[in-house]
Formats: sequence, structure tokens, C-alpha cells
Amino acid sequence: MPSTLEDLVMLQPPTAERPLLGTVILLVEDSRHACEAMRLICQRSGARIRRAESLASAERHLRTYRPRIAVVDLGLPDGSGLDLIRRLARAEPRIDGILAVSGDEALGAAALDAGADAFLSKPLASVSRFQAVVVALLPEPIRTTTLARPVIDTVEPDPIALRDDLCLAADLLRSDPEARTIAYVATFLASLAKDAGDPALAEIAGRIAALSDGTGGVATARRLATEVQSRIDRLELV
Repeated sequence: MPSTLEDLVMLQPPTAERPLLGTVILLVEDSRHACEAMRLICQRSGARIRRAESLASAERHLRTYRPRIAVVDLGLPDGSGLDLIRRLARAEPRIDGILAVSGDEALGAAALDAGADAFLSKPLASVSRFQAVVVALLPEPIRTTTLARPVIDTVEPDPIALRDDLCLAADLLRSDPEARTIAYVATFLASLAKDAGDPALAEIAGRIAALSDGTGGVATARRLATEVQSRIDRLELV
């Protein structure tokens, strides 16, 4: 017997309006802003989502349960999502679908070479686009044959999630970061800037990337943290 209403809903067959009913998706993503977008997409699609914010967290999840689909961001705080994709692609039994996502479209080929079944470029904002890609990865017995066009096809994450991501980046820059951390923050903010449509943040991310060779100094990193903080303050005024 299902223990919750959500469990009961997950036992229902997929429909054209909610084609991912019964599908458990593991989202491996460090950005809360991107996670919020995925949560909204999955909510409208009928899927149940579980989140891991790092490779280590993903491995813990995978020891506990087996998702049907894994959505893996390629830039993670403790390594590359490509490593997890290779591990999932080799696993027996293999999960039904491995979907790689990144704000850098140039990484698509590497993701497919690593064993991903599909690649989507961020931002992930279209419900119908995500549904079409994921449904195509599902086995025929549980795959719906028709998809209904969503009444509202786009999702808009809560600005609080964006603020949380910016706060994390600013804190990392203030904490005497090593070159590896600076490189991670630069990639993280570049992807976030693309998701949020923020060219000023993208420009800051580019300047942070220039520090990752270790020649920029802690003082510069802290100054850039102040600029990230200004984006936070401006967001909170909206």
C-alpha cells in the first residue's frame, strides 16, 4: 500500500499532460537556481525528483535507491560530472537514461562520449523540451505515445534560489580560495549568469576565471566577492 498521496500518484500511469508519472529522477546539480527550475519542470511533468549537490552526495543516493533517469550537471564542486556519467553508463543493470546538462554547449560531445544518452544546454526552462528528451529515453512499455503542449511552457525559479547561489559564491571568494576553488566559482557563476540572463554577472565570472591561474591574489578575489555581493543587494531590492 502506498504510504503517502505522492506515492499513490506515482503509481498512476503516465498521461499526455503528465508524461513522467512514475519516473524517479536523480538530479546531480550544485546550483539551487537550476534545481528550482528542474523541480518546477518535474512537478508539472509528474516526476519525482531527488537532488544531489555533488559527486559524493550522488554516490550516497545511488547506494540507497535506483533512479530511472539521472540528470547530471557537468561542473560540480568535487569534480566533473563526466566521471559520474562514465560510472552510470558502465553500471549493470544500467539505468534507463543519463541526461547531461551544462551551460557550456561545447561540452556536449564529451558528455555523449562519456556515455550520456542526451545533452541539454542550460538554462533548462522549457517543460515541453525536457519532457520530449526524457520520454524518448524511457522503455516503450512505460512511455506515453502522446505529449500535450503545456499551457505554460516556461518556468521561472524563485529569486531566493538565485540569491542563495550568489551568497555561496561570495563566501567562497572571501575564504582565501585556492586556484581550484576560484576556477570552480568562475564556472559556477558563468552558468548561473546564463541561467539568470545576467550579462553583468557573466562579466564578473570572466574576471574570476582570470584569477584561477593563481596570479590574481587573495585581495582581488575578495574585491570580486564584493561585486558579487552587490548583485545580491540589487536582487534583494527587486
